[in-house]
Amino acid sequence: MQTDLITELTPSQAFAKLGLSLPPAPLPLGVYKPYLIDGKYLYVSGHGPVQNDKSLIIGRIGQDMDIEQGKLAARQVGLTILSTITTHVGSLDKVKRVIKILGMVNCTSDFERHPYVINGCSELFAKIWGEENGIGVRSAVGMGTLPDNIPVEIEALFELA
Repeated sequence: MQTDLITELTPSQAFAKLGLSLPPAPLPLGVYKPYLIDGKYLYVSGHGPVQNDKSLIIGRIGQDMDIEQGKLAARQVGLTILSTITTHVGSLDKVKRVIKILGMVNCTSDFERHPYVINGCSELFAKIWGEENGIGVRSAVGMGTLPDNIPVEIEALFELA
């Protein structure tokens, strides 16, 4: 009798299955660390949407780009965070779960759908670590401006495996 075993993908395997590529991990442009490990916690500083050619996605949501472009920018920020993890921690498999995300949206004053934009990052993390471990607590807020006029900045806290 043959039984099919359901095997769970590792975070690295889940990412590979998505067919996405990681941009280069950004270097700090100020006086801060891009990440910090404290015991079993990995803190990741605010990241912007770095593209594969090292350029940034630029623009204000509600003015220069629409909500769907903003959501894609948030996904790109998620990819940039993943790049920092793989570059400095070694592997996505070393992260057990997402604890918290703070998403900041550069938008016009009448824009109200900040959580929808930040879903671009949250949905990516859920696909990598699964719904149980890939979805943490979250805040999504609007900002009058962000550095270099990027549309989204996200910082995150992870638990290490």
